Amino acid sequence: MKKLLLIGFCIFSSFSILAQSKIIYHEFDSVKLGELRKLKIQLPRDYDANLDKIYPIVVVLDANYLFEPVAGNVDYFSYWEDMPESIVVGIMQGDGRYEDCDYDDTNFVPTEKGAKFFEFIGMELIPYIDTTYRTAKFIIAVGHDFTANFINYYLFKDPPLFNGYISLSPDPAPMMEERLFDRIPDIKSKLFYYLATGTDDIKDLMENAERLNTLLKPIDSKNFSYFYDNFEGATHYSLVARAIPSAMEKIFSVYRPISKQEYTDVLLKMETPIHQYLVDKYKTIEDLFGITNTIRVNDFIAVCKASEKQKQWESLREIATMAIKQYPNTVLGDYYLGRYYEETGDPKKAMRTFQGAYDKEEVDFITVDLMLDKAEKIKTDFGF
Repeated sequence: MKKLLLIGFCIFSSFSILAQSKIIYHEFDSVKLGELRKLKIQLPRDYDANLDKIYPIVVVLDANYLFEPVAGNVDYFSYWEDMPESIVVGIMQGDGRYEDCDYDDTNFVPTEKGAKFFEFIGMELIPYIDTTYRTAKFIIAVGHDFTANFINYYLFKDPPLFNGYISLSPDPAPMMEERLFDRIPDIKSKLFYYLATGTDDIKDLMENAERLNTLLKPIDSKNFSYFYDNFEGATHYSLVARAIPSAMEKIFSVYRPISKQEYTDVLLKMETPIHQYLVDKYKTIEDLFGITNTIRVNDFIAVCKASEKQKQWESLREIATMAIKQYPNTVLGDYYLGRYYEETGDPKKAMRTFQGAYDKEEVDFITVDLMLDKAEKIKTDFGF
């Protein structure tokens, strides 16, 4: 009986995992390539449930082995709100990767099959994903050695096709490092570039990555966000598992909820209005990733606590007003608006504000009992 129950539980768990993965296998009939190309697409968990939401795209070359580590990290990071939920599109290449990414021996740009593959991604695949799914205007490309070199060619389009480049132990074409150094400062749009190698990487590739890092690191451009990792003990293949989460964490750092370090090192030291920091944070998310997010409850609480600590009472009022608009059925905004009235010498308004939230949903430490207790204390202290 116990064995039957165990088997039943395992089957149920398997179906649950499959139900959440939303992996689509698709054969794309490419006119540019004159052949069918196999795609592997992962949709976000809530894709079918939230029809108003749009999602960035992560394009994965070498999807035969890179798709799972990328898709798994995207799903994990977005689950914890450390990056936006995204659509992951894997291009299956196998042994054809060298033909797909071929370049000319004289000018070192895509040629023959490589030129066709270049056009397939930019002129067929991305437009297909845009018209088939709900996409935001933010695209990341991921490649490894030969395909990591290939994604660089899209930087020479104006504007570049991708907003983010995850280059894992690249095998650069001749002159690629110098061309990137010359090109990147001229790019006017926001660009994220992540480069990784390992101390046990293939010797030539590690040296190439270090040379490229030496060229890219000093580039001073407000539009260029550059990150580099050289993982201790990582081989050409094992570095992938360490680099992908590192890349996601760095590229989407502004998207993450306000951390304890951010609270301590930034908010508690601000001399400018704290409410503006919150507004700017979410405006940056919208501008960079093309998505408009409701401000997280935890971010509201963090900036409110910082406003209290800093005695920025006007910022507290502004933040409370935003919270009331975004979470009207909760006690969040009412609590901090009541705190504003308390601290600015209007106890009667504070009492009424606390009392008015008695039928709303509780949030974090802000309970209805807390609100009513504060109202009762004011009533007792001031004899209302």
